[in-house]
Amino acid sequence: MNILVINGSPKGKNSITLQSMLYLEKKNIDHQFKFLHIGPIIRKLEKDFSEAKKMLEKADLIIFSYPVYTFLAPYQMHRFIELVYDNDVNVKDKWATQITTSKHFYDITAHRFMNENMLDFGLKVLPGLSQDMEDLLKEIGRKELLDWMKMTEFRIEMGIFRARKERAIESQRKYEAKLDNIPKTGKKKISIVTNVEDNDSSLQNMIEDFRRSIPYEATVFNIGKFPFSGGCLGCFGCAKTGKCVHKDGFDSYLREQIQSADSIVYAFRIKHHFTASSMKCYDDRQFCNGHRAVTAGTPTAYIIAGDLGAEENLRDLIEARASVGGNYLSQIVTDEGEDVSSSIESAAKALTFALENNIAEPRNFYGVGGNKIFRDLIYEMRGLMKADHRFYKRNGYYSDLPQRHICRMIAMQFVGLLLSLPGAEKKKGMMMKGMLMPYKKVLEQK
Repeated sequence: MNILVINGSPKGKNSITLQSMLYLEKKNIDHQFKFLHIGPIIRKLEKDFSEAKKMLEKADLIIFSYPVYTFLAPYQMHRFIELVYDNDVNVKDKWATQITTSKHFYDITAHRFMNENMLDFGLKVLPGLSQDMEDLLKEIGRKELLDWMKMTEFRIEMGIFRARKERAIESQRKYEAKLDNIPKTGKKKISIVTNVEDNDSSLQNMIEDFRRSIPYEATVFNIGKFPFSGGCLGCFGCAKTGKCVHKDGFDSYLREQIQSADSIVYAFRIKHHFTASSMKCYDDRQFCNGHRAVTAGTPTAYIIAGDLGAEENLRDLIEARASVGGNYLSQIVTDEGEDVSSSIESAAKALTFALENNIAEPRNFYGVGGNKIFRDLIYEMRGLMKADHRFYKRNGYYSDLPQRHICRMIAMQFVGLLLSLPGAEKKKGMMMKGMLMPYKKVLEQK
């Protein structure tokens, strides 16, 4: 079987994910492996995609191999997907799967994103494998990798795969600007981050009506036109200096202009189950901030053109990003409804109310789980990620470490001992009263 590995890591041959593919190649002598390292050559592929097209169309099985960056695949893989669409590559009915390495921080949203695009290509999609970065170094990790490959071969032999279900593709809706401009009486500032294209008048009008409806000055930052010199390289250079190795000015552009606002609103058109790759480049390049929720407490909103109702993974991703970042998600506006202008006005009022009243909400599972994964990672790697470690320590992230709660652990030991004694059933009522006492004290406060 001809297996083509699309290595989407910006590190190219130095990719940790790639090492798992090389291990599979070593153990599967019956298959012919070929590798396309797209990360370092993505700009060349933009100019000439012909060789990549030949490799894709010749393969029997395509494996997309990449690290997880900011909830999804790296920018370079997003751009490659766009190029596959743009160059009319015919891979219909070929087999495809994926493998990722991460600390399991939102590998699920990355896999779903890739699955949706593979299905759009007409590929026969097989379950992927999500590895921890260090799994290949462990015996159990190597077994899991080989077992996954065996199951992949079995599914191909038996013809077991996931195929795209037919769904109606809605035509692009047109929105005309119609709202009146209200006075700018507020002192807050809004950053609207978008990648809207010049010919997308509908999304432009949605953004403009939002600006008219909010009582603050709202500045539009079209990152689709920012002169990025490249995507994140995963080089960890910023872990030492706090600055990106790219010298295109994005660091200061991000921190001094966009993130200096009191709220950030994101506006984009859905494309390939996310949006154009320029927004992913923007996401990845924020690694210069480290793994720090530097905009925590800042309310946010979204203005989205396209069928968001059909994009379950994108909806989950938006909610997860808000919860992980500690940003109150005031509203999502889409052009799907009958009265889009009313939705825009409602979003402007909701964001205004959140800003004026410092509205916050507790993190849900998306946020708590995501932050605990990174908390443990930063604590373990604090010698390298010094800026992250200082931020986590200063903001009390480590206070939630289980080993820090000595009194609670002792109390639970005591309760467990009591419940193991004869007559424990009679003591349960007393225990429940004791558990409720702190809450009753709160309720009794004036």
